[in-house]
Amino acid sequence: MDLQEIAAFYRAYIDCLNRQDWEDLHLYVSRDVHYNGKSLGLHGYEAMLVEDHRSIPDLYFKIERLVCEPPMIASRLWFDCTPAGTLFDLPVNGKRVQFSENVFYEVENGRIRNVWSVIDKAAVAAQLSGAESSLGEGT
Repeated sequence: MDLQEIAAFYRAYIDCLNRQDWEDLHLYVSRDVHYNGKSLGLHGYEAMLVEDHRSIPDLYFKIERLVCEPPMIASRLWFDCTPAGTLFDLPVNGKRVQFSENVFYEVENGRIRNVWSVIDKAAVAAQLSGAESSLGEGT
């Protein structure tokens, strides 16, 4: 994939996640996908995403930054959501929280093969404790 193709591929993948179109997930994710170094496989990856949507009913992946250098994709995703119970072992219980995820993807044979993710859990903890977070959208 060239630069435009990989960017369009990634945007279509994020759209698939936002639509919760699990039947089409295989179009974007390899059967032997790894997440943060752990082999999940397509079914394990899908199960993780389904659970994310179950625990965060209004989950929406917003691309804030996107940098592509095929076969690599780097993205900063923004979330503004109301998790139903706990999030990152924190008792959110329906409170609206905002946080970012910095994630790298490696595409192999037209599918995402490796995902490395770092989620700003400290921003959620700060919001729950009433402290102001300095990591707002666009910063």
